Amino acid sequence: MNLLLLNQFLKHHDTDGELIEVIDTLMIACKEIAVQLREGALAGVLGTTDNTNVQGETQKKMDVISNDVMKNVLHTNPLVRGMASEEEDDPVAANENGRFLVTFDPLDGSSNIDINVSVGTIFSILEAPEGCDGNDADAYLQNGRKQVAAGYVLYGPSAVLVLSTGAGVNFFTLAHTGDFILTNENVQIPAQTREFAINMSNQRHWEPNMQRYVADLLQGADGPRKKNYNMRWIASMVAEVHRVLTRGGVFMYPWDKRETGKPGKLRLMYEGNPMSMLIEQAGGLSSTAYADIMDVQPKEIHQRVAVALGSREEVEAIIEYHADSQDSDAAALNR
Repeated sequence: MNLLLLNQFLKHHDTDGELIEVIDTLMIACKEIAVQLREGALAGVLGTTDNTNVQGETQKKMDVISNDVMKNVLHTNPLVRGMASEEEDDPVAANENGRFLVTFDPLDGSSNIDINVSVGTIFSILEAPEGCDGNDADAYLQNGRKQVAAGYVLYGPSAVLVLSTGAGVNFFTLAHTGDFILTNENVQIPAQTREFAINMSNQRHWEPNMQRYVADLLQGADGPRKKNYNMRWIASMVAEVHRVLTRGGVFMYPWDKRETGKPGKLRLMYEGNPMSMLIEQAGGLSSTAYADIMDVQPKEIHQRVAVALGSREEVEAIIEYHADSQDSDAAALNR
């Protein structure tokens, strides 16, 4: 077997050299996070802190550790002008002449840490607008089509990097040597699926259209969709998206009426956009149910968004189910 290292693969595919340097720097951080997670209770990294983040969520110890690792490592790369984290109120400046901005969720799914279920780091790389400061939130407010790279590292039984630089999606597995090695090239999502993932405990809060769609799925072969579906729910977006990329499916986190003024729960810049780039590059579709997620123009750095992504034909069905509610509160917030 010819083992192709991440750096070799990117060079072979004529990836911008400076972009490769930033990706390499991100992987240094992710390897450190992987080590900390592997030690778990032995390293005293499990459990919660007394702090809440900008989202109002109680921070796990590993949320704080992972965020610090990402910031400290990215600061060392002169190509990084600034960074924005889901865990920070405001963006952080790095190197004033840097070419790139990096946004990240340092540890997605951290509620699963204490039960040893898969979590991950999500990242997105943007070109820095000319003359901007790295701590200027407006510089980051670029729609998802402007991403030059996006990916995540899944920390599970193996640590896997899933990456796109705009020319497909590829998997790299972290070897004992400390290298990420290509293990799956040009990943493609099946257009059809019989599997969906959604938090059913929120069903009563969804729009009627989403309730009707999921109700039809649950009827299986006896209902209008004419086939039986399996439901999965891990409560870690990285793990959910990885399953979709690996074997197809659809993952949904829709708008709900508990906070009618918010478009959804997931963050556009740290979760919605990078995951949407991966899904689209793998032949899938990613939508708010009213618009392509990457076409949503961000208005603020911690903006939220409704999410339905995965196998193309199933996401198209979700959009069709919502076609008659174009003037709803959710529609207005998710375009």
